[in-house]
Amino acid sequence: MNVLIIYAHPNPRSFNRAILEKVDATLREQGHATRIHDLYQMQFRCVLDSEDLLRNWRGNLADDVQREQAAVRWAQGLVLIYPIWWFGPPAILKGWIDRVFTRKFAFDIDTHGMRGLLTHERALILNTLGGDEATYQRERWHELLVRPIAEGVLGACGVRNIVHQAFYQVLSISHAERQAMLDQVGVLATAF
Repeated sequence: MNVLIIYAHPNPRSFNRAILEKVDATLREQGHATRIHDLYQMQFRCVLDSEDLLRNWRGNLADDVQREQAAVRWAQGLVLIYPIWWFGPPAILKGWIDRVFTRKFAFDIDTHGMRGLLTHERALILNTLGGDEATYQRERWHELLVRPIAEGVLGACGVRNIVHQAFYQVLSISHAERQAMLDQVGVLATAF
């Protein structure tokens, strides 16, 4: 399977980078073809501006958006790796979605409502958080983490079989606990 990995973390020494490396290595070991789009390294322009809206309306998308859409079309599976900051993804990932998941590409709207156009078999979303899982579950914050990207973007755009995994307290856990998390990442990627 062709798998596009969208990665959004600015620190090359972050735990997110370790997750990325584990996912990529495991997918390749399983025989998948992967492409990594490191949005910070690419310096992806993440602001949807009035020119983008006009280009979308005219069907004349910017070159960088066309390249990203070609990569999404190439893929049969998607992996998104990013930290949760203020209950959402980094702005660069949100901007990537805003600019790349355009109407007539990722979705369309007709008299029956919105219809997803993406045909990806599966997606895996991997998040890191500084807080503890018990608090997120008790306050029902976990739902706020999963639904916007998993359901509101990928699911609404037609992606099937979406798996989400959050890794909590990554700033304060031990090396052994981080390794256990990376082992879990390997299991998730193997099942992809």
